[in-house]
Amino acid sequence: MTQNADHVLDHFDLFRGPEYQEMLKNKRALFENARDPAEVERIREWAKTEEYKEKNFAREALTVNPAKACQPLGAVFVAVGFAKTIPFVHGSQGCVAYYRSHFSRHFKEPTSCVSSSMTEDAAVFGGLNNMIDGLANTHAMYKPDMIAVSTTCMAEVIGDDLNAFIKTAREKGSIPDDYPVPFAHTPAFVGSHITGYDNAMKGIISYFWDGRAGTIDKVERVPNDSINFLGGFDGYTVGNLREIKRIFGEFGINYTILGDNSDVWDTPTDGEFRMYDGGTTIDEAVNAIHAKATISMQEYCTEKTLPLIAEHGQEVVALNHPISVKATDNFLMTLARLTGKEIPESLAKERGRLVDAIADSSAHIHGKKFAIYGDPDLCYGLAEFLLELGAEPTTVLATNGGKAWEKKMQELFDSSPFGKNCKVYPGKDLWHMRSLLFTDPVDFLIGNTYGKYLERDTGTPLIRIGFPIFDRHHKHRYPVWGYQGGMNVLVQILDKIFDTIDLATNMPAKTDYSFDIIR
Repeated sequence: MTQNADHVLDHFDLFRGPEYQEMLKNKRALFENARDPAEVERIREWAKTEEYKEKNFAREALTVNPAKACQPLGAVFVAVGFAKTIPFVHGSQGCVAYYRSHFSRHFKEPTSCVSSSMTEDAAVFGGLNNMIDGLANTHAMYKPDMIAVSTTCMAEVIGDDLNAFIKTAREKGSIPDDYPVPFAHTPAFVGSHITGYDNAMKGIISYFWDGRAGTIDKVERVPNDSINFLGGFDGYTVGNLREIKRIFGEFGINYTILGDNSDVWDTPTDGEFRMYDGGTTIDEAVNAIHAKATISMQEYCTEKTLPLIAEHGQEVVALNHPISVKATDNFLMTLARLTGKEIPESLAKERGRLVDAIADSSAHIHGKKFAIYGDPDLCYGLAEFLLELGAEPTTVLATNGGKAWEKKMQELFDSSPFGKNCKVYPGKDLWHMRSLLFTDPVDFLIGNTYGKYLERDTGTPLIRIGFPIFDRHHKHRYPVWGYQGGMNVLVQILDKIFDTIDLATNMPAKTDYSFDIIR
């Protein structure tokens, strides 16, 4: 065998060994029912045509590789942002394993989450007993200050009632009467992870502000001058929330971040295991009702949460992933207006440095065409920044984008001369994107790790921005919000542009006529 104890190979080299190559060859010949290679190639070439694209865009009952995840993933994201809180997903163990692994692979950190472990009997008779036992075990074993409950497909299809189940669990003594167990129904077969974020955040806020389920008294609002902040579902939450805290600190603003998961997904290696780290405390969540206003950094992640907050007398402001100079200007001016404080000179200087960097690099970005996919707010923020750079976000696709997002994107395109040839595609998937990259080619693709297959198939260079990023490390530690975030995104785009140029000009006197080492 190629592998041995004295010379351990990783899988990149291991499967190139002769015995594995022979095994894979036999597997293809004996079991895969492979078609004639010439016919496969003919169909592959046809799938690049306008004719195929027309058929591809005509499909209605089939989704191929959607650029989204399911609701409970968003609910888990919310729950870990509250101090000593454990997410409890009412459903099967397999579903919860997916949520934990998805986050752990992106953030390179363990993600704690428990399941009610529903199986076939629960699917027939209901999951009440699973809820009763599961809450008791979670409370006893992990000793959280709060358990945040959400659901999966199985629990929703059979109609399990979380409110009734949790009440019964209290009556059975699984958890104390006054113990906080906020919940949200998050059916995975509708919406996406941003819907799950919205439902779960609304559930927690409503629980503490409205005295949900009679377990706590309703809070009477006494307005103060603090600001609440909602980050939304964000793969850069570690870097972004720390950048937001820094900006608030520069202003001298009293604030509460609702759902602060920046520490739990960036714990140090110092000999101590931290199942819980950081997060918004229960007292902070309760007292957030008294704030003057709440700012959401992602409008389409908080479509239900912001109206609930507004009903409690707060001003609400919805932004769209501020990456561009203009978007960050708007964010800072909103803070200044809400608090009556001047924008700090330190932040004004950061703005000037970003503008200077854009000017330094504009010749390399101007006129370049980009395709973008991801969540609605991220797509909007990236497209706005590209227009500001003089680039063309030719294709913008969000599987979980709706008609309101489509309209807003079109208004953004119409506001810039660089947007006249740009198109927006709500509700489409990455197989649609494949057709577009072949029939309406662009210079670069921006998206998450799954764009790697599009890059290989279509030859369009991929810039990895979004969630999840599995095949590159530590990007979540760097902000993409604010002037510093805009600088990080600018550098990432430029690095890919220069790498692509270098690959195409690596033959002196043939493709590299100027022996150029300066960009």
